[in-house]
Amino acid sequence: MRVWIDLSNSPHPLLFAPIARRLEELGHEVGVTARDNAQTVELTLKRWPEATIIGGQSPKSRAQKAQVMVERIRTLRRWARSFRADVALSHNSYGQIVAARTLGLRVVTAMDYEGQPANHLGFRLAHVILMPEALRGSGVRRQGATDRRTRFYPGFKEEIYLGDFEPDLGVLDSLGILRDGRPLVVARTPPSRAAYHQFGNPLFREAIEALGNDTNVRIVVLVRHAEQREALEALTLTNLVVPDHAIDSRSLMYQADLVIGAGGTMTREAALMGVPTYSVFAGEQPTVDRALERLGYLHRLTSAARVVHTKPRQVPPRIIADLRARADGLVDFFVDATLAISPQ
Repeated sequence: MRVWIDLSNSPHPLLFAPIARRLEELGHEVGVTARDNAQTVELTLKRWPEATIIGGQSPKSRAQKAQVMVERIRTLRRWARSFRADVALSHNSYGQIVAARTLGLRVVTAMDYEGQPANHLGFRLAHVILMPEALRGSGVRRQGATDRRTRFYPGFKEEIYLGDFEPDLGVLDSLGILRDGRPLVVARTPPSRAAYHQFGNPLFREAIEALGNDTNVRIVVLVRHAEQREALEALTLTNLVVPDHAIDSRSLMYQADLVIGAGGTMTREAALMGVPTYSVFAGEQPTVDRALERLGYLHRLTSAARVVHTKPRQVPPRIIADLRARADGLVDFFVDATLAISPQ
């Protein structure tokens, strides 16, 4: 079987790397396309140097988003024809889903956030929808995720790939950060261009500024877009590092004393690794985040004052072997769902 994987956002290369590897081990051919969005291309080419890059950053206006999407769908259709794909697999890559359906391909999509407006499109066009168990009964059925087409898996999508790495202790050296015992805070900026995030996030900036006043703390902020880097650099905080390229975020967070996430995926990665984690996501709280809160892994930040005087953590992160054991069954779930869908 020829499986076409499309990667449209930064977490997707990490998510699908173990899944693609398992598919290839079983004798299937995998073709990869990616959208030039945030750090997606850099992370994709590290894993699939032969991947084809189609489409770019999403504009802010809805009219421009639609125009860019139409052009990407056209180009994806041409690529899929040349690859002779049998099945399309993605984490709700709407361009791929539309392109695949117009070509008569079978579509498997995954999603873990009920607040994405475009779910109505992706869910209704997909033949199989993969979701974490936490979303059962969350209202996704109204978005088109019918019982017949939806498969729920135990746990969280981030667990699929958290065991798929060895912590690189040299990541701090690559950023010029000394291991001198001072607390390390890692932060991820908001998804400011996403369709589901059409609003500001003042609490994130307030938290960074509060940490910037404490020279005993080192801060690394992983940005999504150039304008976010410019805004942070304008603060001129002496204890702030803003990398200008994609880095091994899992290794960085594994060594952090605190993670502050204004998005979703990276926040959950840190929480599941056992790193103290605050969410400052400004939209409606995702169901999966509430599930992590109930487990005691994740906390909501309501005031920047709570991050002042951050201390070194007292408990080490989870053992990688435990994360890897958890991942194996989830990889099998995604692979089995993909292979079970017969080409038309």
